[in-house]
This record gives sequence, structure tokens and C-alpha cells, in this order.
Amino acid sequence: RASIGKIKSNRQDLKFNHLKIYYAGAGKPINNQFSKTLDLHTEDGAFNYVAYMLADINSVSIKVAKYSGTDKSDLEQNEEYGFCSLIKATTRVLDKLEVENKTYAKVTGSARRLERQMIDKIALREALINAMVHNDYTREVTPVVEIYADRLSITSYGGLVEGLSLDEFFDGRSIPRNRELMRVFRDVGLVEHLGSGIQRILQKYDRSIFMISENFVEISFPFEEEYNAAAGSDKGVLMGGPIGGPIGGPIELTERQNEILELIRADKRITKRKLAELLRINVSAVQRHLDALKEKKAIKRMGGTRGYWEIMDK
Repeated sequence: RASIGKIKSNRQDLKFNHLKIYYAGAGKPINNQFSKTLDLHTEDGAFNYVAYMLADINSVSIKVAKYSGTDKSDLEQNEEYGFCSLIKATTRVLDKLEVENKTYAKVTGSARRLERQMIDKIALREALINAMVHNDYTREVTPVVEIYADRLSITSYGGLVEGLSLDEFFDGRSIPRNRELMRVFRDVGLVEHLGSGIQRILQKYDRSIFMISENFVEISFPFEEEYNAAAGSDKGVLMGGPIGGPIGGPIELTERQNEILELIRADKRITKRKLAELLRINVSAVQRHLDALKEKKAIKRMGGTRGYWEIMDK
């Protein structure tokens, strides 16, 4: 069968600085032989399409569309996440979904405060990762995320992998379509256990959210009823919203600041000079990012110049 590992990249001047940062952030720094170890070459030694997708610059993009209604007639927002390493693009889409996955809060008659996100966040994450890893990229078709007024859908191209039945798919059996991508996603911590994603989704939702055809797999998450009831009413409160929102929103960080956080997670005693070297920017630029992270209460310096960084997880 066609394999992105056997397809030669149309560009051979590839750089992998972002990939190296994510491996360092996972505590697995890679050496100069990483491209061979990760099978990023064709049989004749050229960079393959896997390498192209993981490179710092490419033309691979993941589309996230948002509609004001329940169909595609009224497009409200259309964004693209990509043209960079697929790992980086995936984390950016995950951040976007975290923002869109608003929380509904209400106070019951017993004065208890109930909070629930409109989609189970674990199931949503697993659905996106599955789409990214198992999508058939041989025709340069990428996954699509679509957000409607009542649901969120994630569609990947390729249907079920050849040799995998529908029952086996729902039983959690897995045949990786893109073995090389699966390894990298697992190495950097985006994938935990082979085949566990579908089972995690089915712990919260039934099979009816899956629409599987010969060429596509679509997972459509209906929003929680409480969320739908809250929209446009004064009986509930919708929390979250845009990054940096007043209630429950995640800290607003730039891509560079997120990269610095990943490197700090891997080495809490990392120096500004080492950060500058890994990110290929000057030390003064690193200092500006560190100052911004401290102002946003994302990190804190402990013990002065000979101390370490502490990440302020919220």
C-alpha cells in the first residue's frame, strides 16, 4: 500500500528545530542521527514525506472552521494551523479546542455549583490525536475540525485502515496507518498507549458519534444539554472563551513562550544561554520572554542565579 515513509519529499532542505525542542521537552533529546532513527528517509537516502511533515516549514495545514448555525451556510471563522512541524500544528489545534470547549456552570436548588465542559476534554483530545496520526496523507488531504452551534466534528481522510474491521476498530484494535508518525507522537507524549484512544472516547460517548465511510472517519461530539440550555439564557453562566478571558481561561502565551516552557519542563535549571542556543535567538530575546512568562505567572525563579525555574501549573 501507499506509505508516506516511501514517498520522497519534494523539498530536501529541511530543518527540524521545532521537533528537537519537543523531544527535549519530553526529556528525550535527540542527536544528529535522529533522522535515521526515526525513519525519515526513503530507501535511497532522501528525506521522505514524514520528514517533510515534521520539518519546521512545509505546506501542511489543519483547518478549523466555525459556523454560527447547525450547518455550513454561515461561516463565522476559518483558521489554519500549520505550515510548520505537524507536532507543533497539533499542539496549536489542541490549544484552540481547549479555548472553544467552554465550561457551563450553574447553581442548583441545593446551592451546589455544577460545572461541566460542553465536550468531554479527554475524548476530544483523543479524537484529534487519532485523526492526526491515522489520517491518510498520501493524497495531501489533512484532518478538518468544524465547530457548529450544537456540535464539534473532527474528520480524517482514509476510512478504516486496510485489514481492520469495524468491530475491531470499536474494540480498540489498532493498525497504525503511519507507523513513523505514531512513534514520534508517542515519543513526545501526545500518544500514550496504542489503540487506547477509541476506548477512552467510548467511555463517555456511544458509537453513534462515529460516521465511518470508505474514505472518511468523522467523529461528531454533541454539546452537553446544559451548555445548549445556557446559551442565550440567564439561568447559567458560560465560562472560558477566548484565551485570556476573565473567568477560567488559560494563560495567553505565544508559541515561543510555549517552546520555552517545554524546555524548562525538561530541565528546570536550564540557563538563558542554553535556551538561546536551542531556540536560535539571542539571549536578550530569551530574557524578554522569561520576563513575560513571570508577569503572566507561568513560571517563577527559585534560588536566584544558581537556582531553578518552577512552572506554575494552573
